[in-house]
Amino acid sequence: MKLHFDVAVIGGGIVGLAHAWMAKRRGLRVVVLERSPAAEGASVRNFGMIWPIGQPAGQLYELALKSREFWLQLKTHGVLDVRTCGSIHLAHREDELAVLQEFCNHRSHQTKMLSAEEVLQRTHLANPDGLLGGMLSITELRVDPRTACQRLASWLQSEEGVEFHYGAMVVAVDDKHVHAADQRVWTAERIIVCSGSDLKTLYPEILQSSDLRLCKLQMLKSVAQPQRDSNTPHIASGLTLRHYPSFQKCPSHAGLRRRIAEETPELDRYGIHVMASQLSSGRVILGDSHEYDDQITPFDNMEIDGLIVRELRKVIRLDDWRMAQRWHGVYAKHPRLPVLEVDAADRTTVFTGTGGAGMTLSFALADRAWTRWTGENA
Repeated sequence: MKLHFDVAVIGGGIVGLAHAWMAKRRGLRVVVLERSPAAEGASVRNFGMIWPIGQPAGQLYELALKSREFWLQLKTHGVLDVRTCGSIHLAHREDELAVLQEFCNHRSHQTKMLSAEEVLQRTHLANPDGLLGGMLSITELRVDPRTACQRLASWLQSEEGVEFHYGAMVVAVDDKHVHAADQRVWTAERIIVCSGSDLKTLYPEILQSSDLRLCKLQMLKSVAQPQRDSNTPHIASGLTLRHYPSFQKCPSHAGLRRRIAEETPELDRYGIHVMASQLSSGRVILGDSHEYDDQITPFDNMEIDGLIVRELRKVIRLDDWRMAQRWHGVYAKHPRLPVLEVDAADRTTVFTGTGGAGMTLSFALADRAWTRWTGENA
């Protein structure tokens, strides 16, 4: 077992794995230290969506598209089943249709409008009752969130030579040394702390002053549905238009937000917008909600689950609305930045807080950081 490395990555979620891969691509010796037996945080508790459409035009959208290319490389290497499914935003209200049309008119993303009939031709999930149309985006991908990190880690270990240590509870970092609770010590020339929603174990003083917020989301998974199309697009609703900043520039957006706040204030109270993604197993991941900071408790709110299902029934069809699983996840989110990157010490960097966009942005964010650290642009 080697104990000295070029790079030590603390955290085996998608952000940590992205850093491990990008460092290995540059020929560096890498070790990943994960305190759990496997990644079990936000990286496995999501839709499995790689979601460029949620990023605003400009740098973040370009980063999302670059990350998308890295995911497709993993498909080419046979590491993961990556589906080029795209997404459809459904419009069941006139203001939703107006926002989608205005967004398409900007031509900032790879989208086009669909009639109601065209939507129904592309997905069996859309509810035809009151359907006015939709917006197709071709850039979104699907992976299985429960297995993606595990399979990526296995590939990095077996094929790329990255060393992994699970059950390694890191309690301190000093100089070039990483200390685990069981007295093991690793040394590395550069240390990357990808701690996810853990804001207290390492460098609490940095994280306390960082403006990071914790966000809890509740999600569900249906029992298996008939697999009429295993590559059906991700589905987003009109409620989603008020969640992602991409749509805020649309003239009709303010009216849509106002209408939802007046008609269903309970949705704003819990930050609910509804989406659906059908896995190859036939099960459909459904969600979600957003509670922040002091609102977060260990206990799931059944009212929230009920509201999610209530709103989903308006926009999608399932043959069986029984749920196979319910869970919640917690992630860290910065109010202004796509990621919090802070130098904690010489050649030790805290890299966390990608919010709900970790699957979408992590590969490109890590690649950009390593380009800067290795002086490739010099």
